Amino acid sequence: MDDVRDDEILNRGRSILRAAGEAVLRAADGLDGSFARAVRIVEGCTGSVVVTGIGKAGLVARKISATLASTGTPSHFLHPAEALHGDLGALRRDDVVLALSQSGETEEVTRLLPHVAARRIRLVAFTARPDSALGRAADVVVATGSIREACSLGLAPSTSTSLMLALGDALALATSGLRGFTAEDFAARHPGGALGRRLMLVEEAMRPLDQCRVARPDDTVREVFARPLPTRRTGAVMIVDADGRLAGIFTDSDLARIFERRDDGALDAPIARVMTGRPTTILAGVRLGDAVALLEARRLSELPVVDPDGRPFGLLDIVDLVGLPPTSAAPALPGVAAA
Repeated sequence: MDDVRDDEILNRGRSILRAAGEAVLRAADGLDGSFARAVRIVEGCTGSVVVTGIGKAGLVARKISATLASTGTPSHFLHPAEALHGDLGALRRDDVVLALSQSGETEEVTRLLPHVAARRIRLVAFTARPDSALGRAADVVVATGSIREACSLGLAPSTSTSLMLALGDALALATSGLRGFTAEDFAARHPGGALGRRLMLVEEAMRPLDQCRVARPDDTVREVFARPLPTRRTGAVMIVDADGRLAGIFTDSDLARIFERRDDGALDAPIARVMTGRPTTILAGVRLGDAVALLEARRLSELPVVDPDGRPFGLLDIVDLVGLPPTSAAPALPGVAAA
């Protein structure tokens, strides 16, 4: 309505968010042994955690299932109505069923319960009423409690679904912690997109050594740049000593400064005289997201990747990493060496 002021809209939005937040905080304060038992049932599952619900609760169930799967617990969603038309075949004896229903009396969910029991599959329930049909059938009930929906009519699932979603995250992440789920495990499940790239190791994104410019300290600048490119343009030359260790780096910026000074003689001098000694490097095995953060913090365009003995392994070029956001502004990494 045109006569509704912006401050009224903002107040309404804030009250809805507060209602959801307060419900989650109350649930956090009220968590008891049933939550711990639910986590242990899920952690002990040797099959899949099959999450079910219908309507808005079904949409939340899909998200909980996705969170479980991405944090180390095999999981899939089962539509309770479709289950009765053939999808019951997706249930196995070693599965665990997680059922969501605020009332605990949702018809499509309750019709599924005898079939879960017949297969002797353990059942965890998120419901407001432990004495409901769902609550009575469950091995463990994580009670959501009586909730007034934030909808002005008190009808549209909103606060209740926010709470179920938060409880699902708590269940998934507590289970993940119990399993000893690691960053490496997480990376293996998230290979795509910006998140997947941040979780890559630097050697998966670097230009390998055979695609980089490499020189000896006594090579002249002119000699180095007269050589054919290995495969494609790179903005840096890595200078290695007689033992194969990285001695310095010479970048486009260093070359530009020679031209700006009109120092033509430097072009025929050993590159060691104009290189940057002891450059910032990063160890192979470090996460790419941390390397990007380092490039950002140090305002670098190239970052040599080295092994523990300081021998170059490859080169990260900012051109190859455009669009990948840093994970932190100023990392303090054990795999970083700097002048």
